[in-house]
Amino acid sequence: MSKMKINHYVVGMVQTNCYIVINDETKECFIIDPGASGKQLAEKIRQDNLEPVAVLLTHGHFDHAGAAKTLKDEFDISVYAHEAEADTLKDPQKNVSWMVNCKESYAADIFLRDEEVITLAGFKIKVLHTPGHTEGGCCYYIAEEDVVFTGDTLFSGSVGRTDFPGGSMSQIVRSIQEKLMTLNEAGNLETDIMVYPGHNDPTTIETERMENPYL
Repeated sequence: MSKMKINHYVVGMVQTNCYIVINDETKECFIIDPGASGKQLAEKIRQDNLEPVAVLLTHGHFDHAGAAKTLKDEFDISVYAHEAEADTLKDPQKNVSWMVNCKESYAADIFLRDEEVITLAGFKIKVLHTPGHTEGGCCYYIAEEDVVFTGDTLFSGSVGRTDFPGGSMSQIVRSIQEKLMTLNEAGNLETDIMVYPGHNDPTTIETERMENPYL
């Protein structure tokens, strides 16, 4: 029986999916991509009697990283991101906060490497470097729960935009094919992997393998 519970909140002006991933046995949790509404998210976490241990960023764009510092300060926890995303986080041109007239700079406390496995809230999380939307974009795969959080790399029926600084269509397609489509054996519906993207609805690896027009 799964010990994972996922609370999903849509935050900010571009409707970003923020996920609070909970160990239902211990009530520890980590927050993925808190792009906005940091105070409200903190209030929900306290109302649910949860114990946050970290913030994970799939990439450094303002709509995913915008409230990371608020939650870091509220709960005295660390912010994690891929090591290749440091420049995107701090540069308003690369994190595209300039587009909404705020020119913000963000930061992470712990930088992760491709294929690194970290343990948070009792879950082993594998870091998958998936450049293409940004240079240091990554996905977080939890094999024991058959879930992957893909940020703006892979969507239901689509892929992330590649017209921002550091973006590349050929690179994002290669990232998805090499890092995500290989998580599940083709045609194996019994162990299909749930995909929780940065925007819009969840999907599965097998659904995207069969139906995504970009792959």
